[in-house]
Amino acid sequence: MAFLSKNRAKARRVIPGFHLSVGFTLFYLGLIVLIPLSAVFIKTFTMTWDAFWHTMTSERVMASYRLTFGASLLAAFINVIFGGILAWVLVRYKFPGKRLIDAFVDLPFALPTAVAGITLATLYAPNGWLGKLLVPLGIKVAYTPLGVLVALIFIGLPFVVRTVQPVLEEAEKELEEAAISLGASHWQTFVRVIFPTILPAVLTGFALAFARATGEYGSVIFIAGNMPMISEITPLFMITKLEQYDYAGATAIAVVMLIISFILLLTINGLQAWTRRRQTAGRE
Repeated sequence: MAFLSKNRAKARRVIPGFHLSVGFTLFYLGLIVLIPLSAVFIKTFTMTWDAFWHTMTSERVMASYRLTFGASLLAAFINVIFGGILAWVLVRYKFPGKRLIDAFVDLPFALPTAVAGITLATLYAPNGWLGKLLVPLGIKVAYTPLGVLVALIFIGLPFVVRTVQPVLEEAEKELEEAAISLGASHWQTFVRVIFPTILPAVLTGFALAFARATGEYGSVIFIAGNMPMISEITPLFMITKLEQYDYAGATAIAVVMLIISFILLLTINGLQAWTRRRQTAGRE
């Protein structure tokens, strides 16, 4: 019995030096993530409650929150739809130039955000290649909230595609063939067989795209126009506070962004866990 107990204890120790590894992991996480975040809260606590509330509820700050979080959520939702379609095409079809398109998906990862912003502003400006075609239709992209949305869609697309793509590649096509052979339509097969399989990956891609969009700065400021109450994003407003040496005000805005982002991401993670539990219960 003692021999079996030792074997079981060894079996649980998958990683050599487990305690040292966990200790280093927690130390590194605290040094890189927790300590900087705690410094933001500590700096904010130097403000009085009235000053904090006045900073958070000012009309200009609230407008920047609405634009930042609203555009981020909408961009992530659009990326889920079209990024999912793109991932489906790349996995399920063969066509000339497929590898080139697959490589272009990663372009927002490698491209400096400032370069992306300048490029988008040049394309969608009223005299740009695309802007001059849209202006006669009454659609103005550059220097409007719509331009912010376009930039956030651009930088968030790869997160959805690269999250959904490997799940589609590993999906069992036999289940789809079985559903079709039993009389299910292509739409029913997608809704009842394929979509439940990729749903956790879709939610993960949505969360990653949203998280990236809320903190995006470089690719947005060039196309947004940065007009207060219209196209001013929250990260830019924080930079403005820092330039005015209002460090407490900047950290206060950062704290609110952090809390809202954390709540939204926690909700999405909860949906992921619920989806996985349903899938596990369905298999059993």
